[in-house]
Amino acid sequence: MKWAGMYLVGFVILIGGVLAALWKLGILQNIETTWIVIGVVILVGVGIMVSVANSGAKDNIQIERK
Repeated sequence: MKWAGMYLVGFVILIGGVLAALWKLGILQNIETTWIVIGVVILVGVGIMVSVANSGAKDNIQIERK
């Protein structure tokens, strides 16, 4: 669970960086706030799904019988 949280934090930072770049370029001024919020919610949802899918060990357990 720790790595899923770290992945999600990194993904949120990535989204923040992309939004800051779009804001600095003036692209976000032409888009309504509602659509920006909807896009961020969708991206965070995708980040949660990917981080949960990649979390946890998927190792095979071997039992030695004596």
